[in-house]
Amino acid sequence: MELLAPAGNFEKFLTAMHFGADALYLAGGRYGLRAFAGNFSNEEIVKAVEIAHSKGKKVYITLNIIAKDKDFEGLKDYLKFLEDAKVDAVIVADIGMLQFVRVHAPMLDVHVSTQANIINSYSANLMADLGATRLILARELSLEEIKQIRKNVPAKVEIEVFVHGAMCMAYSGRCFLSEYLSCRSANLGDCSQSCRWAYNMYLEEKNNPGNLMPVETDENGTYILSSKDLCLIKEIPEIINMGIDSLKIEGRLK
Repeated sequence: MELLAPAGNFEKFLTAMHFGADALYLAGGRYGLRAFAGNFSNEEIVKAVEIAHSKGKKVYITLNIIAKDKDFEGLKDYLKFLEDAKVDAVIVADIGMLQFVRVHAPMLDVHVSTQANIINSYSANLMADLGATRLILARELSLEEIKQIRKNVPAKVEIEVFVHGAMCMAYSGRCFLSEYLSCRSANLGDCSQSCRWAYNMYLEEKNNPGNLMPVETDENGTYILSSKDLCLIKEIPEIINMGIDSLKIEGRLK
């Protein structure tokens, strides 16, 4: 089973390899959902792939923004560069991006991001039919739901699951809270993590104005929108038995 670690910059890339990661995922200057990570220049991507392959490890490049038409400008040339650099796969969230990669870079394997919100076997099989070689399931699934998808998807299609890191208050990052409160789009890699701010929060029932009911708080404040982080280390034996192909650690900004 593959252990897949994040690399927000080149130093983190080398560190993750040193401590045993089998594969690393990282972003170039565009198309990745972590705009404030250090990210990699084209030269660094080439160097990272060379180092990883020399040690029998893999490199996946994120193209996982929720793309608009303007975002496809220059993508064909970038895909050609990634093919020439011999990256092992690209990670996409948008089905238009998936189709674009299959047409313009047919030698690249395509992994479908957790941002695509795959939460059932029908979506999983559709993505496989469209040419995805690996499916990164939504982080909100239970172990039983993961098991059912693995059972119902062809064995040749790899399944990747998150086992550690941040959770979202929406389905795997498809959220407009950051855009609304700070004009920073989570869907373009610029999330301000507004759900993790400390709010002075009260509930007011529509037909009883002025009767403010405080939301439960503790010494750290009220974090009503913030999900607890994911930690599945105790469930890893069960995940292994399901036949999952890759365990993913979240956190290119950590």
